[in-house]
Amino acid sequence: METTVTTKKNWWTGGVSPYNVSYGKLMMWFFLLSDTFTFGALLISYGSTRFSEPYWPDPNYAFDKFPFINAQLPLLFVSLMTFILIVSSVTMVLAVHAGHQKKQKEVAKWLFFTIIGGLMFLGCQAYEWTHLINDGVTVTHNMFGPLVDGHATAGPAAFGAFFFTITGFHGCHVFSGVIINIVILINVLKGTYGKRGHYEMVEKVGLYWHFVDLVWVYVFTCFYLL
Repeated sequence: METTVTTKKNWWTGGVSPYNVSYGKLMMWFFLLSDTFTFGALLISYGSTRFSEPYWPDPNYAFDKFPFINAQLPLLFVSLMTFILIVSSVTMVLAVHAGHQKKQKEVAKWLFFTIIGGLMFLGCQAYEWTHLINDGVTVTHNMFGPLVDGHATAGPAAFGAFFFTITGFHGCHVFSGVIINIVILINVLKGTYGKRGHYEMVEKVGLYWHFVDLVWVYVFTCFYLL
């Protein structure tokens, strides 16, 4: 009587399986993917509308204010905002790295700096919105139109509508990220993740924060550079 022996081959020999991901991290990736479609649709709509208009405000003129400096400094303030957000992404990386090493105090420190960076970005965005509104830009009106006899005229209303909608939508993501980071920081200080034996929640929040930073790069390019 012959005996059939079945040998099970291990097809993956590259170390840790690429599919070995927790349910929470997988769902975070799904959420970020769906959010990418939303931001993509908004930016595509903005681009198609902008290039269909015969005139569009010059970013160097529309965004030339800087707090406490009475001079025209094109795009300097929004560059500072971008720098702040990028630095906050670096501090989040350091928080995740400290979490892998299970260093509670280091995680708390870098999360705190990330929160400060997010709050600074939101404060800068509030200043920029106030400046634009005072200059006559709303969701239905735009005074950065072409000059006629040396006087500004009304421009395409879509400029304000898209600007406040897209930057506001992104600002809501930053605000949500700050709130979530505060909750995670409280749990870190309480030792919640130390008792669990891992800091995966910090990593999941880090994915969200990096996504918010990445989206800002596209918003910055579309509104301020093109």
